[in-house]
Amino acid sequence: MHVLRPLHSGWSVRAVEPAAEVVAGREFPATVPGCVHTDLLAAGAIPDPFLDDNETRLHWIGRTAWRYETTFDADGLGGDRVDLVADGLDTVATVVLNGVEVGRTANMHRGYRFDVTALLRPAGNELAVRFDSAYGYAERVRDELGARPNAYDEPFQYIRKMAANFGWDWGPTVVTAGIWRPIGLHAWSRARLAEVRPLVTVSGDGTAGDTGRVELRIVLERATDAPVTVTAVVDGREATVGVPAGATRVTVLVEVPGVRRWWPRGHGDPHRYEVELTLRAADGTALDTWRRMIGFRGVELDTGRDEDGSRFVLKVNGTAVFVRGVNWIPDDAFVTRVGRDRYADRIGQAVAAGVNYLRVWGGGRYESDDLYDLADELGVLVGQDFPFACAAYPEEEPLATEVAAEAREQVARLMPHPSLVMWVGNNENIWGYHDWGWREELAGRTWGEGYYLDVLPRIVGELDPTRPYWPGSPYSGGVDSSGRALHPNDPAHGTTHIWDVWNTHDYRHYGTYRPRFVAEFGFQAPPAYATLRRAVGDDPLTPDSPGVLHHQKATGGNDKLLRGLHGHFPAPAGFDDWHWATQLNQARAIAYGIEHFRSLKPLCMGTIMWQLNDNWPVTSWSAVDGDGRRKPLWYALRRAFAERLVTIQPRDGAPALVAVNDTPGPWRAELRVRRVSFDGGARAEATLTVRVPALSAVTVPLPPDVATPDNGTAELIVADGDGGRAVWFFAEDVDLAYPRAVTDVVARPVRGPQGGVELEVTARTLVRDLAVFPDRLDPAATVDDLLVTLLPGESVTLRVRGAAEADPAAWSSAPVLRSANDLVTR
Repeated sequence: MHVLRPLHSGWSVRAVEPAAEVVAGREFPATVPGCVHTDLLAAGAIPDPFLDDNETRLHWIGRTAWRYETTFDADGLGGDRVDLVADGLDTVATVVLNGVEVGRTANMHRGYRFDVTALLRPAGNELAVRFDSAYGYAERVRDELGARPNAYDEPFQYIRKMAANFGWDWGPTVVTAGIWRPIGLHAWSRARLAEVRPLVTVSGDGTAGDTGRVELRIVLERATDAPVTVTAVVDGREATVGVPAGATRVTVLVEVPGVRRWWPRGHGDPHRYEVELTLRAADGTALDTWRRMIGFRGVELDTGRDEDGSRFVLKVNGTAVFVRGVNWIPDDAFVTRVGRDRYADRIGQAVAAGVNYLRVWGGGRYESDDLYDLADELGVLVGQDFPFACAAYPEEEPLATEVAAEAREQVARLMPHPSLVMWVGNNENIWGYHDWGWREELAGRTWGEGYYLDVLPRIVGELDPTRPYWPGSPYSGGVDSSGRALHPNDPAHGTTHIWDVWNTHDYRHYGTYRPRFVAEFGFQAPPAYATLRRAVGDDPLTPDSPGVLHHQKATGGNDKLLRGLHGHFPAPAGFDDWHWATQLNQARAIAYGIEHFRSLKPLCMGTIMWQLNDNWPVTSWSAVDGDGRRKPLWYALRRAFAERLVTIQPRDGAPALVAVNDTPGPWRAELRVRRVSFDGGARAEATLTVRVPALSAVTVPLPPDVATPDNGTAELIVADGDGGRAVWFFAEDVDLAYPRAVTDVVARPVRGPQGGVELEVTARTLVRDLAVFPDRLDPAATVDDLLVTLLPGESVTLRVRGAAEADPAAWSSAPVLRSANDLVTR
């Protein structure tokens, strides 16, 4: 007997206290799963908090208590037990059924199960969930335990709730409440599968002779003490174990010969197998089932010492993988609006940009199974931060018990996913304790160290020893080989975050680093024009108009954008130039950093760009903006993250060619390398054959006549081959003798279901970083390529999808057609 009945219909929500005038005495239809903000928005009771500065007038929602109510029938359920199962309550909840309190919660990151067998009626059951203010709870905990420092003036570290709800330097302050994950009734008899943890390992030499091993560690909950059996089936292999009367723990082992391994992108296919587990009574009756997809693969972290410090190398199936990663934040400030299709879109954009790794950042949440399942399917690696970020976290009650409980639940939940390859204790908290003045302010109070160095590694080690754990991001390993304490953000050891570039330094400063693994670095730019225009009603739209500034959450962000242009481009003449220049500068900065870090391989074995996505329309470090539009950075990322990359890097005072091969096979790169004047004239030329072993990088000095300019302000180096085109300019844009860009543009409508426009652009002069912005003409339009550098006489064909027919002349001029030349020669 096993019945699941969702309770997702018939809900209403009303303010309890204090009730703002706009909601006082009113009841609103509620969507479950959902949250109060989206319910009020759907009812027309509040304006969209993502538009203009509406957010600032809606902060009262997070300081209000809310009551969700529904009625339901429970006839026909049967069973020895009926549980009310709430997979996610956000956050400080009191659950009442038919007038009886059945439980209280204070953790968004946990699920809950309440035995309601004795309370149910066949019809007319009344279920209510009251959500008290998360602010009120967090502030009471702060007052009881003592204040602790954090990066923002919000109390997010005193409650187990998604920190980003309280605002961030890219996100709005929308402190939510509601039933945010499924809720329903579970009727069951005799026994049920309370927890299933598959420890998946594989042995062999990577051939068809490999043997997979699935050790299923199972916890039962019982309504009776009768003996039961558990049967597991994997790829036709079956194992059954009897469970004696009263026993609640059992292990089932299935060995599967001849398995195909799960491999990350670029290294092989991500093969998966279904595991089916059935719990049966002694008479053969099926009591409960559990099904998941798993992958056979080994994962380890090499952090051994060497002459340069200590390594940080992720190995999958014994193969060192260079991490081409992006940081993932919640894709919407209202997380219940992100479903599988949206995950697929966003992860698809990452994959199309050459990404092989998602770091799920610690200020968000343990993500939906949809994210990990899609990553499993696509061969994308995932590193999961435990949700601690940018703050000193108390280790006393009531938080300590909650932290341990959520960690145990989430580690067990996510274990089946082969894409998940690393648990990380926190984001920037160990660094913050050492560098941000926390130690003095704390004066001996707890700050989270016990979580990161004891509680969490102990839980991961006990429940999931198949995956590595790393205490923090950044983290250097604690001590060096001599026992000397290491700075937590030492680039020569472990993982590092590089933020001096955005905050204080020019992006060329990336070139001074020789890091082992870069887990965060980033550079800002505004969102796509159509995204900004939808979210901001300013007229005129300027870089410092009120709505634009409200959608810039970083302190001094616009000043840093302008400072970042200095030495590269002239000060922008107006909004259109500001928008284009800052977007281009972001793309240049990140591409510069990534290509430098990749050129250091194998010294450096990972680069995780901050950040892939946004959670609302905002100026930020993202490659894909809050409306899902790709910024120029995305196109630069696609080039810089190519599996086979040709880049020109400074070596010993001269440009040199570096060929980077992230594929498992050797690469014989045939390259035509030229020094060319801006008018297209050839100054020097060489053909280079570069043999790059699998998973390696090779540096080749350029011939002196190619590497040495006659006139550095009017020449460039171009390297063409099957690694794409690499260019090297001898000076910054502001110092170059760019010609005014001249192009011929032919626009042809594309017939067919997708429609659109095909643009053939022919350069009559040197055109650097050619870009077309079709959203300036049609918000639905996208283009397949950007940032193309053309020599005089060269052409490129760009495909624009979703664009309505437009005046052909519109495709030939600003703000639709742009180049780097424009910013210097305007």
